[in-house]
Amino acid sequence: MSEHEHTTHGYSADKEALLKRLRRIEGQVRGVSRMVDEDNYCIDVLTQISAVNAALHKVSLALVQDHIGHCVVDAAARSAETGDATIVADKVEEAAVAIGRLLR
Repeated sequence: MSEHEHTTHGYSADKEALLKRLRRIEGQVRGVSRMVDEDNYCIDVLTQISAVNAALHKVSLALVQDHIGHCVVDAAARSAETGDATIVADKVEEAAVAIGRLLR
């Protein structure tokens, strides 16, 4: 099993809520596109883009929390069982890199 293969992912329990949020964001993006097509006031378009960004950040934060709560915690348990500290260190580094990408 590779490091990314799990029987379930941390977000599995919240998958439907996550998908519902993403569908809502899709609708917001279509709305922004429609606003541009209809030549809406630029500040109104920017306000909607800001709302889309905020919604995506909420989804991202939820995924980070799920990753830490599931994948990192699981890695810590496996690390303790095997005595291999690199298991948890690798997952923490993976999370840090992902968070770094979100902050760019």
